[in-house]
Amino acid sequence: MEKVPEECRVENALNILVGKWKPIILLHLLQEGTKRFSELKRSMPGITQKMLTKQLRELEEEDIVERVVYPQVPPKVEYSITEYGRSLEPILEAMHDWGTKHTLHMLQKQKQKSS
Repeated sequence: MEKVPEECRVENALNILVGKWKPIILLHLLQEGTKRFSELKRSMPGITQKMLTKQLRELEEEDIVERVVYPQVPPKVEYSITEYGRSLEPILEAMHDWGTKHTLHMLQKQKQKSS
């Protein structure tokens, strides 16, 4: 399939995935399954409650994450990856693998400069 630069959709994908926390949220949900808000927050110590809420809402708007509210006291809210959201798994894995290789590449480059 030929890709025409003027019709590039990479920007569309990045607009959904961009941000420090979205890929981490998605990887937690993909690998660990359904999580309560507090469980997600605990698994990412550096994120604020406000930021986690914002990122989850944006992912929910894009039909990547599903939010289920249980009518009980205290309220119980769970987040999970939608079936559609699961299509991101190979993309996130490829990005993770590339990021690992790039980190090693840059470390080797720095080592060569200092030798």
